[in-house]
Amino acid sequence: MRIRISHTTIYRYDRPAAGVIQTLRLTPRNHDGQYVVGWRIDLSENCRLARHEDAFGNITHVFTADGPFSELHLTVDGEVETQDTGGVVAGTVERFPASLYLRETDLTHSDPAIAELARAAQRQAGGDPLQTMHALVRSLHAVMSFDTSPTGTTTTAAQAFALKRGVCQDLSHIFIAGARSLGIPARYVGGHFHRSDGVTDQEAGHAWAEAYVPDLGWVAFDPTNGISATEAHVRVAVGLDYLGAAPVRGSRQGGGVESMEVAVTVAQSARQTQN
Repeated sequence: MRIRISHTTIYRYDRPAAGVIQTLRLTPRNHDGQYVVGWRIDLSENCRLARHEDAFGNITHVFTADGPFSELHLTVDGEVETQDTGGVVAGTVERFPASLYLRETDLTHSDPAIAELARAAQRQAGGDPLQTMHALVRSLHAVMSFDTSPTGTTTTAAQAFALKRGVCQDLSHIFIAGARSLGIPARYVGGHFHRSDGVTDQEAGHAWAEAYVPDLGWVAFDPTNGISATEAHVRVAVGLDYLGAAPVRGSRQGGGVESMEVAVTVAQSARQTQN
């Protein structure tokens, strides 16, 4: 599948900002089942985008924009060719052993309720690691409701699970916490998802998780949709949790009150449709 992605973020300030420094994790990499056909990042201010790689191998861009300005526009546009690999993720840049992803973070702390959910999945699967992860993703999809209202970027896995509602970030954190409680390495993935129902306009990117399974390696699971990752998923960045894979992080000088408007479009490429 060839997927076209457009991601626009507009920052507005009630007083002109003196300057902004941001780190972007918005650029996908090639790996088995994913090929970046073309990718571009544009900014409304005249500044240099410095490309780097972070500790996890994610492509990052850092920029400093000097003000004063009352608005800052960030636009990402590109196409990615994907193939279904049955959820198996291979050919990625790996800087650390899988065991690093057993490390708990504040956002992925496993409480007794999450640990019991994971143990129940393990019992259902007869102890098989791959089937345990499949059972865990199905269980989460069944008990959690997708709701953008009650949670935010600092909501922990335990808090979201207690509410039994949250967004894709929350469900991914719960899955990761459950997997790690069983001694299975797991990590957070930020990216995009092409919906099959024809809806192309989205409020934000998507998130899911990868678990390390013996004899297979990393396998991607999407608890929001209750499935393994497919050709509809475009993988952009990974981390121990959301903070390590956040698409945009930064700081600013001045600007007073800031507001942000995000528009994301994920659609099948017109070029492919015509073929």
